[in-house]
Amino acid sequence: MPRYNYVALDARGNETKGSLDVGSQNEAIGRVKEMGLFPTKIAEADKEDKSAGKKSKAKAAAKPKPGGKKGGGFNINIKIPGLGGGVKPKVLTTFTRQLATLVDAGLPLLRGLRVLEKQERNVNLKGILAQLGTSIEGGSTFSEALAQHPKVFNRLFVNMVKAGELGGVLEVVLKRLAEFSEKAQKIKGKIKAAMFYPVAVMIVAVGIMILLMCFVVPKFRDVFSDMGFKLPWFTTFVMGVSELIKDNILGTMGVMAVLVVLFLLFIRTKFGRHTWDKFKLNMPPTGQVVTKVSISRFTRTLGTLVSSGVPILQALTIVRETAGNVIIANAVAKVHESVKEGETITAPLEASGAFPPMVISMVDVGEQTGALPEMLLKIADNYDEEVDNAVAAMTSLLEPIMIVLLAVIVGSIVIAMFLPLIRMIEIMSGDETGDATKKAAD
Repeated sequence: MPRYNYVALDARGNETKGSLDVGSQNEAIGRVKEMGLFPTKIAEADKEDKSAGKKSKAKAAAKPKPGGKKGGGFNINIKIPGLGGGVKPKVLTTFTRQLATLVDAGLPLLRGLRVLEKQERNVNLKGILAQLGTSIEGGSTFSEALAQHPKVFNRLFVNMVKAGELGGVLEVVLKRLAEFSEKAQKIKGKIKAAMFYPVAVMIVAVGIMILLMCFVVPKFRDVFSDMGFKLPWFTTFVMGVSELIKDNILGTMGVMAVLVVLFLLFIRTKFGRHTWDKFKLNMPPTGQVVTKVSISRFTRTLGTLVSSGVPILQALTIVRETAGNVIIANAVAKVHESVKEGETITAPLEASGAFPPMVISMVDVGEQTGALPEMLLKIADNYDEEVDNAVAAMTSLLEPIMIVLLAVIVGSIVIAMFLPLIRMIEIMSGDETGDATKKAAD
């Protein structure tokens, strides 16, 4: 009967190793679970010994020969495709959901990673999964392996997995992570869909304005140059702008590029970022949406972390780093200091002015009843619905605004071109009237 070596975690998160004489790997998994342990690695003893022998030979072959100079020779860095880039949130969410399903079904973590690696189509994630498996085989925990890829797995992901490992509820934490990511992607998708129409109208408006200014207005300028009267000031202004844009198209684009660069540099400064983030929270009509999204993200992130077993101070630090808005991040920092001093969360939240009274009251009730994580998640679910309503209201308000803006731009140019024609008609009508009066007098 084959012998299987296992590595498992007990209820307190302590690692336990041992061996079992059973008929198959699935039977070994069942025996380990019957012992009240959570298996993280199970391998046949003979295969593991052969693998260890191969690794030791490889390490011996990799050692420098005696007498060799340290750092001598050529250092050839071969970049493996797929290991340097990031992974899209949607792909990462799918991976998290699939891994949670496999682990919940009783499949060892390492085997689950290998299964997902074989079927993964994303080259970046496939390479990262291979590295995760290698790290776990080398004795690292799953959270330690994830921490080696900070561009893909942020601190929230790593710390929640670590808490799940310590509590022996990795599959539960992975499910929560998947749900967290799915809801975040859902909100992001709705905002993108809502902003598509205004952005499309703006692009059309700019395109029409450039077409009119560069091709239509110059034709009218040639016609008006032969007229013997002074053009209206508004027409002169529009024709001047048209001449400036047409004759200095590269300069105009350069000025716009410089303005964009200056704006990006400004919001990178501490004062600029604070000003811009505060403006986003108060800017009509999008301010309500940004505020509700920020509150939903804060409450869901904190609630998910605390309910997964992450210590409150560590959870607040992670929430501050992932807030996405300086105003919210500063409020979370004050909450962190308050909790560190042994005080409540409610007071600094209320003092920040960024959270509505309903949120503060619900957090206060959650603190007093000892159900803070559940209350935070309820707030997040409530604000997700409010985000839907706010996005719908914003879209309905932006549509007429954009239509009116487009009409004003095009209408102003058309009016500017027709004012001289109206003046010319008036002059011609006056001349005809004068000639008729003169003939009648004769």
